[in-house]
Amino acid sequence: MFSARTFSLFALLLSVWLLLSGHWDPFLIGCGVVSSALVVVIAHRMDVIDGEGHPIQLTWRLISYLPWLAWQVAKSNVAVTKTILAPRMTLNAGADWVPATQKTAVGLVAYANSITLTPGTVSLSVYPDKIHVHALDKSGIEELKEGAMDRRVSAMEGPS
Repeated sequence: MFSARTFSLFALLLSVWLLLSGHWDPFLIGCGVVSSALVVVIAHRMDVIDGEGHPIQLTWRLISYLPWLAWQVAKSNVAVTKTILAPRMTLNAGADWVPATQKTAVGLVAYANSITLTPGTVSLSVYPDKIHVHALDKSGIEELKEGAMDRRVSAMEGPS
């Protein structure tokens, strides 16, 4: 009836509850256990504890992807800041389609969200094999077309 994914969701919810509450008295811990269990039971009855709703299969590969994404966000932040603070702001904005090679919906959403998290770019539309991207500078779109982020997300996604 309950899978490893169900217990993982319970552990995750309870951990977040305990970290955010900052209190460790028995009553609050008990409230956290009851609340987390209730949410898991409701999610189980709604049949939303699956590979898309709680993708624990990505956990270890995600740990290696997130530092790389954080570095990309930092680099893009610097570029956007330079553009904004330049004495003469010259924008070369544009939109174009970027290929997406992900095999699952979770991978495709992760790629689109990674694009949007990177300052200066935003995902406008998502299709199974392409993403419509708007960028503050067209060089951002060209960088996405080179495929480094696409390959990293596909590697994080793993074989399907």
